[in-house]
Amino acid sequence: MKDTADLSQDGSESAAVGLTVSTVFNSIHRAPSIAASASGGCAADTPGAVRLLWLRHIDRDGTIAEADEETDVWRTDISDRHHLRVGDILLSEVVTGRPKAAVVQEYDLPAAAVGSILVLRPATVLPPEHVRLILAFLRSSTVAAQARGAFGRMRLSKSDLNSLVLPEVDEALSTALDELDTARRQMSGWSTEAASLAETVFDRGANTSVARQSIIGAGQVTRLRAEAAAQLDDFRYIVRTRFPYPIALRWREAEARMSTDDLAHAYDAVLEAAEILLGYSALLTAALAHSASIELSSVAAIRTKLNANTGGPGLGEWTAVLQEIAGARKRRTLSKDHPLHELGSLLGSEDAKNARKRIAGRRNAEAHLRPVDPVDLPVALQETFDDLRLLANRARFLADWSLMQVTSVAWDSFRGKASLSVRRLMGDHPVVPTSTMTYLSSAVEKGSLYLADRDHRLYLLRPFLTGQVCPTCRTWSTFHVDKVEGELVLKSLEHGHCFPCSTGTEILQQAGLL
Repeated sequence: MKDTADLSQDGSESAAVGLTVSTVFNSIHRAPSIAASASGGCAADTPGAVRLLWLRHIDRDGTIAEADEETDVWRTDISDRHHLRVGDILLSEVVTGRPKAAVVQEYDLPAAAVGSILVLRPATVLPPEHVRLILAFLRSSTVAAQARGAFGRMRLSKSDLNSLVLPEVDEALSTALDELDTARRQMSGWSTEAASLAETVFDRGANTSVARQSIIGAGQVTRLRAEAAAQLDDFRYIVRTRFPYPIALRWREAEARMSTDDLAHAYDAVLEAAEILLGYSALLTAALAHSASIELSSVAAIRTKLNANTGGPGLGEWTAVLQEIAGARKRRTLSKDHPLHELGSLLGSEDAKNARKRIAGRRNAEAHLRPVDPVDLPVALQETFDDLRLLANRARFLADWSLMQVTSVAWDSFRGKASLSVRRLMGDHPVVPTSTMTYLSSAVEKGSLYLADRDHRLYLLRPFLTGQVCPTCRTWSTFHVDKVEGELVLKSLEHGHCFPCSTGTEILQQAGLL
């Protein structure tokens, strides 16, 4: 496996402000009107032949249909000024629902737009990321609203478009749109493959036994794809397979215990899973805030508690960290795609706040020997799991951020890139394959845990969260600093096992934990 993420640490980007159609495109002209049945057509391989593109050639997904020598029309008498260029954007003049829009690529040429199409020619070469956003905007209801005329004959005009404000460059949004389009094309290919298999079922004759064996064998991968895709509609499956290891493991344990009659242990497992969900999120918050030079009084409170030998952080401290970062003031200097914004939203809704309060109340009741009556336990278990599910759903963004352990770093001074070997600790098992990625910084630590955001930017989690083999259970686990009976220890998020802290006090002091 190999991921390429040639990014700088700060992920800075330039943003255009106040872009309008008239400033981005130096010309907008209406395509000439030529009937498909008009004389003058020629063969596609005729010297100087130009393919004519009508509105039907522009698909709703923003692509231009491939050339078809049997149905398409080529001509040699099209004026040079109507010849399309790479980067031209074709926009439907007649609007039915949403407008159609597509960008001309090298493989679409030579071609000329004809009929009810507006051709927008950029003043300069636009980066692909910006083109993707402009196409999405031109296909929006915002642009459709500019059309005028009677129903069924609504048209866009140059004057209607010129003053429209276009979206500014946004790399993160463009990447998200590209990923959606990639997923759409992948699933479309699978659909085509399934249809092709169905068409060939009787290619070997009418024998149903032979046809059955053939379709079962040939269609196995297609069926497995469908089953795997259907599982993603089950949020529980997403948590087990796509959430960070500490949370995914705790979730699986809670589900497994709930499937038995041991309700008391199931109830404890659900409460512990909720605490680990909030604890992991709070540790991410503390690490990211430290790297961004944001001081959190809630982290200072954890430091005070560790220094005073009164114990380590628990559900109350984790909640305080998440509540503090929820305030916009702490995040006002951050880029709009910084992970702290989404961490700040975790407890942002009233439903999430109430769920967190109910879980905290139940956790405290258990800790103070006020257990749920066995008669009430089935209802209490389901209600608590519903609260856990609500909080996990609020933390869906965690499925997009890889928890990674860097196992090797090789810096290439000439290329200015580092080649990293990493273990992506996502899902409910710590045994995962090693993959590689490139990174535009040498400031990466071998052996440390990192958070990789959607753009593959890396954020160091040490010493807030570390990973190693647990001396107690011999399983690879994640650990945070804790204090038990006056001794500084590392405590596992997965199992709660503790052992003497090996992290130097100087590092913990620099991180604000001591």
